Amino acid sequence: MGELSRDVAERYRFWLESPVFDENTKTELRALAGNNQEIEDRFYRELEFGTGGLRGVLGAGINRMNVYTVRRATQGLADYITECTQKDSGDKVRAVAIAFDSRRGSAEFAREAALCLAANKIRAYVFESLRPTPMLSFALRHLGCIAGIVVTASHNPPEYNGYKVYWKDGGQITAPRDQEIIDWVNKITDIGQARTMKLEDARQQDLYQVIGTEIDDCYMAELKKLVIHPEIIREQGRTMKIVYTPLHGTGNLPVRRILRELGFEKVYVVPEQELPDGDFPTVSYPNPEDKRAFALALELAKKVEADVVLATDPDADRLGIYARNLDTGEYEPFTGNMSGMIILEYLLSQKKREGKLPENGAVVTTIVSGKMSKEIAGYYGVDRIETLTGFKYIGEQIRLFEQNLEHEFLFGYEESYGCLVGTHARDKDAVAAVMALCEAAAYYRSKGLTLCQEMQQLFDKYGYFQEGLSTVTRKGIEGAREINDLMERIRFNPPAKIGEYQVIRFRDYKKGTILNYETGKIVPTGLPASNVLYFDLEKDAWCCVRPSGTEPKVKFYMGVRGISQRDAQEKLKRLTEAVDLLI
Repeated sequence: MGELSRDVAERYRFWLESPVFDENTKTELRALAGNNQEIEDRFYRELEFGTGGLRGVLGAGINRMNVYTVRRATQGLADYITECTQKDSGDKVRAVAIAFDSRRGSAEFAREAALCLAANKIRAYVFESLRPTPMLSFALRHLGCIAGIVVTASHNPPEYNGYKVYWKDGGQITAPRDQEIIDWVNKITDIGQARTMKLEDARQQDLYQVIGTEIDDCYMAELKKLVIHPEIIREQGRTMKIVYTPLHGTGNLPVRRILRELGFEKVYVVPEQELPDGDFPTVSYPNPEDKRAFALALELAKKVEADVVLATDPDADRLGIYARNLDTGEYEPFTGNMSGMIILEYLLSQKKREGKLPENGAVVTTIVSGKMSKEIAGYYGVDRIETLTGFKYIGEQIRLFEQNLEHEFLFGYEESYGCLVGTHARDKDAVAAVMALCEAAAYYRSKGLTLCQEMQQLFDKYGYFQEGLSTVTRKGIEGAREINDLMERIRFNPPAKIGEYQVIRFRDYKKGTILNYETGKIVPTGLPASNVLYFDLEKDAWCCVRPSGTEPKVKFYMGVRGISQRDAQEKLKRLTEAVDLLI
């Protein structure tokens, strides 16, 4: 790469010379001298505080995750909280709960955020050690906080970290609040504007409080209220074998605790992946969606002849599973849609059996999630509501339900291995998902069924649905342009046919429109603006295109419905090939 642009050179020089930055940061930046491509990437833009918060590669620079970008984001949040508490008599509580995961820098970033809040006279409740993301959602409501922060990059590779903001309802920030906070963050044009104070001074002024086991106990008590058949768990839990891996993340202690206290006695934890480690040394990608992440867990499962194999991601909000097929002796992977449907069918069927299924019950999912839930919800007479991609929109629905009383939340799920049972949290919760999935497994086991057999029964009953995902990764400045160009090309030249399927409707969520290809009529989507393109295809097939909100990728989601499992798989294969041609 050639000479640095003038703006980049000035920013780089400022970081090298300003007394605001510590010597370790300057040493790291000096080592980049001559590597103009790396310097350009670190300084060509501010690390964007997006609609959920920050996420980026660790390192020095304005386009990296470090204590200075964390302080800047927190100062903007603090200014917003100050504005809210001055304007609204209902927002007088000036306290924020903070949790963090096992990633590199997470504990330090959590402390820096807390000290920035304290310097703004806002009390910070900081977990004593790493905790799952859903426990932050629970804790901030339990403590009556106005907001919450969790330091995590979820399932991203080890070079990433991030920072998500929650509001007092326990959910991630959504419109218009997200943009309001972004505006305040963007007002911090000089990192030196971000306030901080010494830890001992913050503690002395009661602005920094450590929280821990008391929150854990309350959280566990809430989870146990969700159990439908504790007697079946006690009966089957003596012999049902579970292999679990936290993938070096936050799930180890809470997952083991809830299973133990419910009565699952034979839980085997993968020893190589038990302890927290931000380098994730045993996996190339710490994501339960990646089958390679299960390698060690499956080895252990075969040794102990486990019934189910479970993995949670580093911040324990996603759950992946394998289940033993007794006919073949092999372990079969379940997609996020499949495990979600196992839990959904179990919850609705048992609530109906016990006369506890509300007339205004609702299942909430996202536009890119599998469509079997539509059939299940219809069968049990409950509403199914779709939101934009991202669990924050599912959590938002819980708040809206509580405000308008039109629905009672029963279950929320998304295809990317996240679901929520109960309303104790307002974000996906892998600890609660483990509990619900294992209860369902115990119940079906008491009926002589494995999870594989139960899944087959769901396909037979509701239809052979199959879903797929293709991704295109484009890193750096040029990559961002390529992704944008790809989206615009499809947006302004939408196909009338994708593979063997005619397009019935084309939804452009950025424009907020749905075009009916048959009638030419255009109607509003009814959802917030988002850079998403969606194709309703004939024969219950569909395709959706959207850039990732957390990684330099554009994602192509698709789904089909077949008359048999093989038929559905073949249809999905052909649709995937057709979608690849769009790229």
